Amino acid sequence: MSAARRGPLLLGVRHHGPGSARAVRAALDEARPAAVLIEGPPEGDALLELAADPGMRPPVALLAHAADDPGRAAFWPLADFSPEWVAIRWAQQAGVPVRFMDLPAAHSLAAAGEPDADHAEPDAVRLDPLAVLAETAGYDDPERWWEDVVEHRGSGGAGGEALGAFEALGEAMGALRETYGDGGHHRDLVREAYMRQRMRAARREFGDGYAVVCGAWHVPALRAKTTVAADKALLTGLAKVKVETTWVPWTHRRLARAGGYGAGITSPGWYAHLFSARDRPVERWLTKVAGLLREEDRQVSSAHVIEAVRLAETLAAMRGRPLPGLTETLESVRAVMCDGSDIPLALIEDRLVVGDVLGEVPDGAPVVPLQRDLTRQQRSLRLKAEAQERELELDLRKDTDAAKSLLLHRLRLLGIGWGTPTASRSSTGTFRETWRLRWEPELSVRVAEAGIWGTTVLAAATAKAEADAAAAEELGEVTALAERCLLAGLSEALPAVLRALADRAALDTDVARLAKALPALARSLRYGDVRGTDATALGAVAAGLAERICVALPPACAAGLDADAAAELRGHVDGVHGAVGLLADADDGLRERWSAVLRTLADRDTVPGVIRGRAARLLLDDGRLEAGETARLMGLALSPAASPADAAGWIEGFAGGSSGGGTLLVHDDRLLGLIDTWLVGVPERAFTDVLPLLRRTFGAYEPGVKRTLGELVRRGPAASAEAARATGSAPEGFAPDLDPERADAVTELVRMLLASPDGVAAA
Repeated sequence: MSAARRGPLLLGVRHHGPGSARAVRAALDEARPAAVLIEGPPEGDALLELAADPGMRPPVALLAHAADDPGRAAFWPLADFSPEWVAIRWAQQAGVPVRFMDLPAAHSLAAAGEPDADHAEPDAVRLDPLAVLAETAGYDDPERWWEDVVEHRGSGGAGGEALGAFEALGEAMGALRETYGDGGHHRDLVREAYMRQRMRAARREFGDGYAVVCGAWHVPALRAKTTVAADKALLTGLAKVKVETTWVPWTHRRLARAGGYGAGITSPGWYAHLFSARDRPVERWLTKVAGLLREEDRQVSSAHVIEAVRLAETLAAMRGRPLPGLTETLESVRAVMCDGSDIPLALIEDRLVVGDVLGEVPDGAPVVPLQRDLTRQQRSLRLKAEAQERELELDLRKDTDAAKSLLLHRLRLLGIGWGTPTASRSSTGTFRETWRLRWEPELSVRVAEAGIWGTTVLAAATAKAEADAAAAEELGEVTALAERCLLAGLSEALPAVLRALADRAALDTDVARLAKALPALARSLRYGDVRGTDATALGAVAAGLAERICVALPPACAAGLDADAAAELRGHVDGVHGAVGLLADADDGLRERWSAVLRTLADRDTVPGVIRGRAARLLLDDGRLEAGETARLMGLALSPAASPADAAGWIEGFAGGSSGGGTLLVHDDRLLGLIDTWLVGVPERAFTDVLPLLRRTFGAYEPGVKRTLGELVRRGPAASAEAARATGSAPEGFAPDLDPERADAVTELVRMLLASPDGVAAA
């Protein structure tokens, strides 16, 4: 430490600033302090030695969580270009003590709703020091000001130059603190009181020969002359909890401010590049960009890179910047490599400006037993945790893929959402599964939380399922849980889940809830077959539910339902029909009993039209309703005695767009003629009411189906009316030639529909 310097060396930095990181290294090389204090929780002191482990690869984060409530957690992220990380590694290489000096996590986590991990209080109006300094310097962008003042001023310079930069930044922050006080950072006053206490302890041990690396905002407060009594008063009465700490992998994406990190930066990938590129950073950056674009099959040559460098340097010179910044490089990339398009530029911003780099933590880091078991399974199954989202296709007939599926389903049941099931693009068979995987740093907290259920993934998932079954209040919750248990292969949890399922099924009298629960049970039985899990115990429960639904559904559908309730029950009818198809193999009579229920629903005129129509369609698809009988039911539903709304509902239930109804009408002239006859006979006032329903029904058809139906209807009697006469009168007015009187009748309506706001018909 220089003899001319009085007091400790205070290095005020910007968290995750590569320029600050280089300057910290230069200043420490110059000053050679006897110890280094770092902004961070003292509970992490015991873990600092792991920073020197070859298996530790930033970005990483120090995680602290309440021992009795792992969900109450905080992170202190560090990257290669974080000044704090550089200071830690410098101290370890120099062989001098390094310690954390911030307010203990035991206090910050105890403060309800205000964990101090991200150095931010989202609900408070807080001063942004860099924004104020940038505005004072005439900049409208704090990031651009910081780049010009710090990041583009070489590699930190000599130690004396770096020390001078820290002095200047400290003076600037001092002026801000004099003007704005704590700037809305109210809890910083408590933190700074504790920091001063740690500095006093360091002075007693090392004299003034130590260095402090902290946020530049804190430097004036740490230089201030305060009494021990005043600091103790600020710290008296702070709440406290027992905490546990460890290192966890972090990502560049989670270092970004856009990810919700209060001390985050806008471009972690760009900053990592600036820190690692000791010379010609712009040329190296644009070479990376070209490589990425080539991987995406874009034609980018060396000439493009050279021209982009020239354009970036020209833009920087025109704007008075010492070097091209991120703004200039991206503008040059858009113009030269992307042909002015923002689409490839968005890829560059996502992959390179932000990035998906995921850090690594050595095996020696303390973890809960559940995390250790999860790590073992990840390695055994070759399921690497990655920050970039990827799809995983599984074939459940293969042992390894089946084991991967079980692990992912068990983690989902524990609330650890590493993978999300998604629709498979290659197959719809039950032996295929597709997952979308992405490892987020917060999942480490979820693992710690789930550790209360067991020491292995299997044991924890089993215990969690049993507890969820006991706590479930509705039948649907338990049936969904049974399905998840079978997907996860939790055979030991099934007895408890089945008991809860039987208890709630016996007490539930709501046919809608029963109908909603049955499909999940039917799928569960199929999953048991696919995965080789014994799911036969579910069969008796499912059969009992099906019997109760067959008895209770017809009365429920005839109880004066409104449109919304009828639509809901129509959906339940579809669900039960699909479930019966899965269960019928185990119960030959079930399909017959269900068909009788559908026939009852189709015949009763007190049942809402949407349900009657759907029942008729299901019977027709199953071959249990002949074409002539179908036409008879449709004729009754569309007769003049039926209300237009009920008739439109019948059409929706029978010919809804997602059920292939359009294709059915294309191939059955008689049914199409009945609908056409009814449609042209709907009274004018009623037509306005039923139009949205009809549009929803026919609008969902494929374009080709709609064109064919339009052509059939356009041909009039020859295509559809003749068939309609077999069951009723054909619509009047059809003739070989156009009827001018009828055509003129619609001109006024057309004029109103096409009228512009000023009342003049649109061209």
